[in-house]
Amino acid sequence: MTTRHACAAAMAAMLVLVSQASHAADAALVRPTAGQLAFRDLYRELVETDTSLATGSCTALAEKIAIRFRAAGFGDDQLTLFTDPALPLDGGLVVTVPGTSAKAKPMLLLGHIDVVNARREDWVRDPYGFIEEGGYFYGRGTSDMKLLDAIWIDTLVRFKAEGFRPKRTIKLALTCGEESGARMNGAKWLAENRPDLIAAAFALNEGGNGTTDGHGKVLSQSMQTGEKANHNFELQATNPGGHSSLPVDDNAIYELADALARVRALKFPVHFNDTTRTYFAKVGAARGDALGVAMARLAANPADQSAEAIVAADRTMNALLRTTCVATLLEGGHAANALPQRAKANINCRIVPGEDGDTTRAALIKAIADPRITVTPVGRVRPLAVPPPLDPRIMGPAEKLAAQHYPGVPFVPAMLAGATDATYLGPLGIPTYGVPGPLLDPDGNGLHGLNERHSVEGAYRARDYLHDLVKIYAAQE
Repeated sequence: MTTRHACAAAMAAMLVLVSQASHAADAALVRPTAGQLAFRDLYRELVETDTSLATGSCTALAEKIAIRFRAAGFGDDQLTLFTDPALPLDGGLVVTVPGTSAKAKPMLLLGHIDVVNARREDWVRDPYGFIEEGGYFYGRGTSDMKLLDAIWIDTLVRFKAEGFRPKRTIKLALTCGEESGARMNGAKWLAENRPDLIAAAFALNEGGNGTTDGHGKVLSQSMQTGEKANHNFELQATNPGGHSSLPVDDNAIYELADALARVRALKFPVHFNDTTRTYFAKVGAARGDALGVAMARLAANPADQSAEAIVAADRTMNALLRTTCVATLLEGGHAANALPQRAKANINCRIVPGEDGDTTRAALIKAIADPRITVTPVGRVRPLAVPPPLDPRIMGPAEKLAAQHYPGVPFVPAMLAGATDATYLGPLGIPTYGVPGPLLDPDGNGLHGLNERHSVEGAYRARDYLHDLVKIYAAQE
């Protein structure tokens, strides 16, 4: 073979390989459907509308969403924009889709549209931009919880386009103030001022989620059937103070520092309930790794200290095991050249069902063991969430449908380590479930932190799963 022929043959072989690689890349690249693109645009608008307490407006976003519903053919009689006149930035929206059956009681879709504050200088990307990169959507609220908000909105719009007429009336409440409540909590406001707008047989809310291995594999899908209570306590040390040139050991900052070290060392006991015990047993058996084995062992025997040590090393699993308390704010002193007269810290506690603010405060006081430190409940105290029943009419369809959308993935009831606006629905007699679907990686997806994200594929799968699930519930009598 001549050199020229050899080069030609090599070039031909290279072109074949390039062609094969190109076809493989095209096959791997799944282009969004028209419906997914419309959903993506909705999701983008939600994320790119700043609804943080510091710099945003929930009212502005609620009005944008109402415009979308009107464009989809919803009448003004189906849309209720609401706000407290004294708090013009904290508005929300309730959407009503009338049912055809007088027998079937309404269902409620609940979602908060506010987000945790984010500072551009801390983020790699613009927190209020919507950026798709490396298989993820980035932006504040992409996981908590504008993905689910977008799914709820998209589902009702799709029902309208499909001509689907639900037997149950479907209500959607999009509210502000869940993340801070410093001005107005919309769910609380509706419960107190317009309970008729949200009256329902049951509600679907955030908090269920699926878990992944961080590499795209879905490990479990969960229906949230309980959540921790959120309580804050202020630790404070006081002292007469004095001139800094005459230091003494009796120093308010030192006393507080010693107290904080004892709070850090405080480990509340393992406290299982039916939901968490089932979760640990099923998810542990499905995982098959060292953590999974330890989870299953601990579910069988909560006194297994070696299993507890393995499980507690995982921050997500540790949070499901017990009440947790952590220092979140610190303040001390009044002048650079003076002994501190006062030092204080905020301790944020997430309390498991079966314990409460009083038992947690007592545990903090005992661990600190210093009568000079006061421990005072502070801030908004939500009502304790009422765990909903494991109703087969709720759990059954969700599990059956999850098996179709997420084959081979275990479906389990789960407790949320955080707290949601479900706490305000319990006193109204509305059992509230956190739905499966949205996914969390082991690092928590940056929720409440930097560079929040959600997987692209996971968002589209959750959209389809929850559309089908809501339709099943809506067709029940």
